[in-house]
Amino acid sequence: MNQADNIAIAGLLPRSRAGKRLSLVVPMHNEAEVLGVFFQRIGEATKDLGVEVEIICVDDGSRDATLQGLIDRAGADPAVKVIALARNFGKEAAMTAGIEAAGGDMVVPIDADLQDPPELIAEFIRLWETGYDVVYGSRADRSSDTAMKRTSAHLFYRIFNRVSDLDIPESAGDFRLMDRAVVEALKRLPERNRFMKGLFAWVGFRQIGVPYVRPERAAGTTTMGYWRLWRFALDGITSFSTAPLRVWTGIGFAAAVLALIFAGGLIVRVLIVGREVPGYASMMVVLLLSFALQMIAIGVLGEYVGRLYQEVKGRPIYLVRARIGFDP
Repeated sequence: MNQADNIAIAGLLPRSRAGKRLSLVVPMHNEAEVLGVFFQRIGEATKDLGVEVEIICVDDGSRDATLQGLIDRAGADPAVKVIALARNFGKEAAMTAGIEAAGGDMVVPIDADLQDPPELIAEFIRLWETGYDVVYGSRADRSSDTAMKRTSAHLFYRIFNRVSDLDIPESAGDFRLMDRAVVEALKRLPERNRFMKGLFAWVGFRQIGVPYVRPERAAGTTTMGYWRLWRFALDGITSFSTAPLRVWTGIGFAAAVLALIFAGGLIVRVLIVGREVPGYASMMVVLLLSFALQMIAIGVLGEYVGRLYQEVKGRPIYLVRARIGFDP
């Protein structure tokens, strides 16, 4: 590798898309209704990009006709490659499987519901050519989401960026273009509890956002309910911050100080007023409050211990049942 190559890798010289390959990574779970319009939009958005395109579709244990539709499409279009997971491992695992299988110089994770507009990929590549290693989509307008989802997402990003040493752009999702160097860095991260937005930010490199208006789903309904989003938020915070553990040290010290102040007050009161039998109601309030705080603290500790248990077992992030369209 000569000096010019090193300068180009540092992002100080522009890149060229000539002779490059673009890998689209599409995790899918029960997306049979949207397959037709998805491939039509993808074809229109990528035909004039001037790069070779491969579309890696990861079926994450779908229960509808998604896998069969993907197999049929792969038989008709050599650019389409299919990874069928052994069961539903979750979107983060499916995305990991696709990223690890991608062979392109540029890799773009994109959702099949077309809420991430594929027409934006052209702008991603243009900015990649100027030297950026990661170009992510920034949701300038989320009016297509429910008010509850918009509010919860805003709160999550604010809490995450406050308690973590890592900052995630509040309006960024998984939709982004990554240079090959970024993909290779991601492949070195072995954790089982994967919060991809955090991992994308953790690896660093030169990043820039492109704002876009998030549209409605092209078809079908989302499978991400509020309970799964809550678990996803817990995974994100506990994967990148120990603040929930450290905060209980502060609470313990504060409780100890209050207890000492209260004990001192009781001693003074007994010396001045005389012995007094404490009230049953106040005693029960203190006991119940102490019990509740202990249970919350144990619950927080349990979240970390549970994730540590998952990591220690060392099970694979996903298992593949079949690969269609890949070279032997």
